[in-house]
Amino acid sequence: MSMKISAAIITHNEELKIARAIESLRCCDEIVVIDSGSSDRTVELARNHGARVVETFWRGYAAQKNFAAESCTHDWILSIDADEALSEALEGEIWQLKKNGPHFDGYTMPRLAQYLGRWILHSGWYPDRKVRLFYKNKAKWVGDYVHESVIVSGAVGHLETNLLHYTCDSLSEHLKTMDRYTTLAAEQLVDLNQPIPWHKMAIDPAWTFFKSYILQRGFLDGPEGLAIGYMAAIYTFLKYAKARNMSPQR
Repeated sequence: MSMKISAAIITHNEELKIARAIESLRCCDEIVVIDSGSSDRTVELARNHGARVVETFWRGYAAQKNFAAESCTHDWILSIDADEALSEALEGEIWQLKKNGPHFDGYTMPRLAQYLGRWILHSGWYPDRKVRLFYKNKAKWVGDYVHESVIVSGAVGHLETNLLHYTCDSLSEHLKTMDRYTTLAAEQLVDLNQPIPWHKMAIDPAWTFFKSYILQRGFLDGPEGLAIGYMAAIYTFLKYAKARNMSPQR
């Protein structure tokens, strides 16, 4: 039996990135874009590049990606974000997998991030393996707030070549993104009723920087590695500070 793959992408105002993502998906038999109210040209560009677009409301990251998988025609799902793309090597590896047939219910792939124009090989950012190719009847996305992931109820194999992740082109873009994600992370902490003592706010950001820049060798990523370490520390502090501000028990 042939292995047919549906690509699934969720979008909101991704006109600068969506074409690159779709163009990398030549190994897929169908491309489905789930858009939640874009006000730019995302929907138009996606359709122009051959995707089937479903316009719907926002459900949260995991729920939106599960809806995307359910909206696909084929049993195998390749889920990528709009700021990601298959490398040529990964595309070739998936073509070979389709030819030989799958032996697992899901596959991880290493994710290589570009940050401020540099490919990041350390700082805890690589290989950053993610399950992105899976048999949809045996897998689902989980995670109510941030850092959603795929859980596979079956055997998981591993692809060896990179999914490319085009992250922030500027520090201002990173700060804007971080503001949104730290709010979600704080909401999760409040929902879990996790206490945030003052000493945790003081110590954890410094430890986060030390871990990223020293233990995970971020210094080998040059100035960009230094920026990653500092921004990770700021993320940790903001997450805790926002959670304390939101909590009625603060």
